[in-house]
Amino acid sequence: MLFQVGGQGSRPTFFEMAAAEQLPRSLRAALTYSIGVLALRRPFLHKLLDYEDESFSLLMLVLEAHSLRTTDASFSESLYGLRRRPANIKINNNDDTLTATTTSQLRRRQKLLSLLFLVVLPYLKSKLHSIYNKEREARIQATLWGDENESYDFQQDSLLSTSALDSRASVTTRITKRFQKIVGFCYPLLHAGTEGFQFAYQMLYLLDATGYYSLALHALGINVCRATGQELMDASSRISKIRSRERERLRGPQWIKTLQGALLSCTYTVLDYAQTGLIAAVFFFKMMEWWYQSAEERMSAPTVYPPPPPPPPPKVAKEGVQLPPDRTICPLCLQKRVNPSVITVSGFVFCYACIFKFVTQYKRCPATMTPATVDQIRRLFHDV
Repeated sequence: MLFQVGGQGSRPTFFEMAAAEQLPRSLRAALTYSIGVLALRRPFLHKLLDYEDESFSLLMLVLEAHSLRTTDASFSESLYGLRRRPANIKINNNDDTLTATTTSQLRRRQKLLSLLFLVVLPYLKSKLHSIYNKEREARIQATLWGDENESYDFQQDSLLSTSALDSRASVTTRITKRFQKIVGFCYPLLHAGTEGFQFAYQMLYLLDATGYYSLALHALGINVCRATGQELMDASSRISKIRSRERERLRGPQWIKTLQGALLSCTYTVLDYAQTGLIAAVFFFKMMEWWYQSAEERMSAPTVYPPPPPPPPPKVAKEGVQLPPDRTICPLCLQKRVNPSVITVSGFVFCYACIFKFVTQYKRCPATMTPATVDQIRRLFHDV
């Protein structure tokens, strides 16, 4: 079954929808990286990083609301030339095929619900994820320190039991702890359910079994399609009309109207070029990430050097004992070696008893006559 949106452009591919879904994550990573670099010289910017979820959600709320109002598409969908259209699915009983009839624009209710699914719900999910991580870390710490039902408070001077803490805690603290425990139990199920539904819809969309890329679009009754040239022209004229009406609504003395008009013009300029600027920031971030990753790989890549040549074999002194042709024979006792041991100053192998007596008496290697001590004798467990 292939879903088509009549008269509103063709159906986007799976890869276009996946790229549009991935763009906000790349944008957040780029903004976080940029703020982190700037915060090295401007410490007050660390407050933005402390409230990263709130700051990014507020920015996306403004951008998504502006994009839905002017182009009937999300911020990332408008970049790829996509538009949202309300679809009423009807079944034709004659040939059992599915067609979609659409209206020209999104309704106000659908735009508000789109904001809910695009900004509010992801923000709430990120906060639940952080609460779950804290609860999980506290549970792991409690397990490491003893009973799982006990918790360790690093702000106290001693380890208190859970019952003692609950007796002293306020009602707000008890409610907070109870809520954290509920989140710790329910969040994995919620996360698995949402990710499972998302994966199922993506697979069905990839196989042309549904016209909805996600559960949110299905719940809203919205199809995403490519924008036609006429729609782009209509969107431009609609934006001009909206801004003209907003300027006509200005009230007050002339200087106030002039000030309000200047503020509106600045706001329109920032919103118009926000998309280009943010996409440039994502591109710059990806380029810098590739650059530093390549440099790090080059620095951490192991350099292959040729193995060093072996040292020259030690020479036997004229006054030293001569080595027998059979290497398994001890040069001192001329018998098969027992408990073979090597003397480190030369590398020759003898019986342990023979070399120990010789070095103790003469303080030298018997073959090379190099000064040695009994501490330089090493036992060999695999004789050659």
